[in-house]
Amino acid sequence: MSAALQQSWPPFVLIAGLLLIGLVANRDGLFAWGGARLQELPGGGVALLAAALLLDAVVTAVLNLDTAVVFLTPVLIIAARRRRVAVEPFLYGCVFMANASSLFLPGSNLTNLLVLDAHTGGSGASFAAKMFPLAITAAVVTAAGVGVSFGRHLAVGWRGREVSGAARVGAVGLGARGTGEVYTEPRVGFGPGLLATMAAIVLVLVLHQPALAILAVGLLAAGVELVRSRIDPADVWRVLGLPSLAAAFVLTVALGTLARHWDGPAELIAGASGPETAGLAAISAVFVNNLPAAALYSAHAVDHPRMLLLGLNVGPNLAVTGALSALLWFRAAREVDARPSPAEFSRRGIPLALVAMAAAIVVGMLT
Repeated sequence: MSAALQQSWPPFVLIAGLLLIGLVANRDGLFAWGGARLQELPGGGVALLAAALLLDAVVTAVLNLDTAVVFLTPVLIIAARRRRVAVEPFLYGCVFMANASSLFLPGSNLTNLLVLDAHTGGSGASFAAKMFPLAITAAVVTAAGVGVSFGRHLAVGWRGREVSGAARVGAVGLGARGTGEVYTEPRVGFGPGLLATMAAIVLVLVLHQPALAILAVGLLAAGVELVRSRIDPADVWRVLGLPSLAAAFVLTVALGTLARHWDGPAELIAGASGPETAGLAAISAVFVNNLPAAALYSAHAVDHPRMLLLGLNVGPNLAVTGALSALLWFRAAREVDARPSPAEFSRRGIPLALVAMAAAIVVGMLT
């Protein structure tokens, strides 16, 4: 139990800190500011989608994929509606790109930290250097695939009702105190959100184990905003989703303990080639979710940790059962009256995931 606990607590502490930083950055208007800049871009739907996916990838890499889907899903949907562009590419593209872009830094995905401590070691910069060829390949191929898959939608445009400046934008909101107001004229100041985000980037890159430092930054930033009455405890509770986070933590520790006493997962992946490792990880993520799969497979050494992470992170684009990010995405999308479909998710995501994984596997075998 102690070994599994030691391996499992840092990822969950780090994600809590990053979610708090995301909440404060959101309240400072960083995400709304990004959405406003998207709306001002010249060009049609393709240019808007490309910029939106780039923003999604950056936020995922820096502040974790869960932060990206929670805060950016409403931003991208509203940006598309205001530009009279079809919503579907932005709705599904947000979660697909978040999953595909979660290989860049240790904090980009909880699975990275579970595997990082056991297999890759080193600082965040070392992790980023090892994973960059696979990460950039998966992200670029996914972005291109989203454009191709939704090309017809971008050509047709959107015919729904116009979105007013006071539309609701998410369970955790783009506005203060969960009221859901949209920043009609977002301004980004040098406030706690921006400072905390910059600090998080440095800490993740420099420290081998940045979890406690990131949590301290998140707590400090959230504390400042609580004192200033710009957020309240209810906002913090909604963003952290403590019951879900605690349940995932208990499950991860339990499965990590099981894997240390049961050789089944180790035997399944032992001796597997790089492509086989990625495939097994992706299938496991779909059937048991990528966090439990990471706990099971990282309890013992594997021959291809980069391929393991590729399958665990990009594999969830196969089905909504693959990662917690999909559940958060559903919730955020429905708060802005979007209606994501699990069947459509897989219909679009299966070819995207397979092609992105195949391309990244080839690159990984060459680097």
